Amino acid sequence: MFDKGEYGRAAELFERIAETTSARGGLRAPLFHLQAGRARILARQTTLGMPSLKRGLELLAERSQLPKLYKAGTRVIAELNENGLPNEASQIEAWLKTVLPSMSAFDSPTTSSKKAILPTHCPSCGAAVRPDEVEWLDEFTAECAYCGSPVRDED
Repeated sequence: MFDKGEYGRAAELFERIAETTSARGGLRAPLFHLQAGRARILARQTTLGMPSLKRGLELLAERSQLPKLYKAGTRVIAELNENGLPNEASQIEAWLKTVLPSMSAFDSPTTSSKKAILPTHCPSCGAAVRPDEVEWLDEFTAECAYCGSPVRDED
């Protein structure tokens, strides 16, 4: 639904998955809350989307997943600004400053090694793959954030 641009319907599905995953204490619950919020924002349903975005970020903070929180938070802020929601972006940014020790502590150092070129979507579940947000298992393989399947270099 999300890839088809049916953001409202995608948001409903992500919300259901997020609630179920949260109830079970699932590791991917923050991701599903963030995706639900993102879909609501793209559907122009800001008042419905912001609580999901905040919940996803809060779960990362509660679990002390600070590098993931930093990456997700900066992405949320950028996407809110891109969608003409500077007040909402400022709210998230202010909250992040109270939770993260130092934003600059999470800036990733530049590396000279070439990263693998991953497919744009997971071959197992079809979820979007973002090389800057995945967990790298080795220099050629990343883990899909949704299903946990290994995603290999396209070469």
